[in-house]
Order: sequence, then C-alpha cells, then structure tokens
Amino acid sequence: MITVEDVRRLAVTLPRSSEHLIRDRIKFRVGRIVYVAFSRDETVMGFGFPKEERAALVAAEPAKFLLPSEGDLRYHWVQARMDALDEAEMRELVVEAWRMTVPKKVYAEYLAKQ
Repeated sequence: MITVEDVRRLAVTLPRSSEHLIRDRIKFRVGRIVYVAFSRDETVMGFGFPKEERAALVAAEPAKFLLPSEGDLRYHWVQARMDALDEAEMRELVVEAWRMTVPKKVYAEYLAKQ
C-alpha cells in the first residue's frame, strides 16, 4: 500500500512540480494543471490519464481503478485505490501523469538524468 508521503517523495523530484492544499485535499500540479490529487481521507489517488484509454484501464482492474466523478469525466483523469497500488506502479502512474503536463523538453531532460 502506498501513502501520500510516498507520492510526495517522488513528486518533489519532478521538475516544475509543486504541492498545494486545496479545500482540504492535497494536490500536485505543474503551473495551474493538477496531475495528482488525493481524496480527503487519502484512500483514493486521482491522476492524469488519457481519456481514450481509461475505460480499458478500469475494465481490466476494477478493484484497483475507478472512473472519476461525473463532473471530472471531461478531463484526462482516472482514480486508483491507494491500498491496491504498489510502489513501482505508483511511480509509473505519477510520472506519466506529470509527463502529460510538462513540455516535451522538460520530460526529455528528466529522462536524461535517470
């Protein structure tokens, strides 16, 4: 099971990423674009994900992933139950969500340092 602190340790290493507390919810964003957000009870992590792929993701692992609220369906967004994620999977999801928000050049520089 992952925690907000696990995500925070990763997010602080991502260029242009910043943490914000908005309406009692922890969110990570690049500029004004949120790429990861947590439910108030910190049991669900929402993250940027391509709209055209999310139905397949949720259908493949419905115990782990869920669609966002109806109001958030218009965004590139999906949610995951934190107790179902391991560290490696969380890392992949968070980095990919961050990648969707930064310029390609920033992502290329990040990859070069890995």
